[in-house]
Amino acid sequence: MQYINTLREGDDITETYLCKSKSSGVAKNGKTFYSLVLQDKTGTIDGKIWELSNAIEHFEAMEYVKLSAKVTSFNNKPQLNIRQTRRAEEGTYDIADYMPISKFDIDEMFKELLALIDSVKDESLKTLLRSFFVEDASFVKAFKMSSAAKSMHHAFVGGLLQHTLSVARIADFLAGFYPIMNRDLLVTAAICHDIGKVKELSEFPVNDYTDSGNLLGHIVMGAMMVKEKADGINGFDETLKNNLVHCILAHHGKLEYGSPEKPKIIEAVALSFADDTDAKLEGFSEALESEQAEGDWLPYNKMFESIIRKTN
Repeated sequence: MQYINTLREGDDITETYLCKSKSSGVAKNGKTFYSLVLQDKTGTIDGKIWELSNAIEHFEAMEYVKLSAKVTSFNNKPQLNIRQTRRAEEGTYDIADYMPISKFDIDEMFKELLALIDSVKDESLKTLLRSFFVEDASFVKAFKMSSAAKSMHHAFVGGLLQHTLSVARIADFLAGFYPIMNRDLLVTAAICHDIGKVKELSEFPVNDYTDSGNLLGHIVMGAMMVKEKADGINGFDETLKNNLVHCILAHHGKLEYGSPEKPKIIEAVALSFADDTDAKLEGFSEALESEQAEGDWLPYNKMFESIIRKTN
């Protein structure tokens, strides 16, 4: 298979991709054209169908399409000039080729997350964590398969688990380095900080915002989920509960970054740094692995608001 991240300007290809979105427009000459976003497990690419003819068989978004095209370039990004399409017949493609997935073993990552949960000494916090990650099978399934974002970082199957585990590792390190912090609170907050994303984002291959995701967002939904669980645990200290919910509400660090609250306790500050560190470094790593730039410099990156440079 010719994966999207291997395509180069000038290539002639005949391949099957998932059509993630499809829209129509009218060119300056008055002719209708189609704009597509095509996907495989390595990423997405824009496609254009300029000439509507018998060679273009009808298809809809979220269908697998076999196409013939020329790889061109637009705004320094590869694009497909599509000449021919037809719906791909079931059995002629492997769905695994179209779902981006973590490069780390999902079950092994989840085992490590469970070990972190077992290391929490506070019984109320451990009970809360187990109610999500041990006792709720439907939540565990969704959590293991979810992405952590639509596009910015960890936008792949297992991305939410990978990001959560990384943030929890960083939080655990910080708690050991700064013993003034409540380690159990910080680790619990790290493990729970993004659980609202199982409701914010739809499953692959769509991986787009749900209605509740657009209306409420993962921060508010995650805080609601944690508070509801904590309210049902007998003897859960009210101050500890409020501190935990605050950490989740403040984990983006700033109001302009989407947090309803700024961090007001040291554990919330640490969590916001841990979350930002993993998101930024993973985002940078993904840019280095996916961009098709020649030489050491990569084009402008939205996350870093700058061009970025490769290093050895």
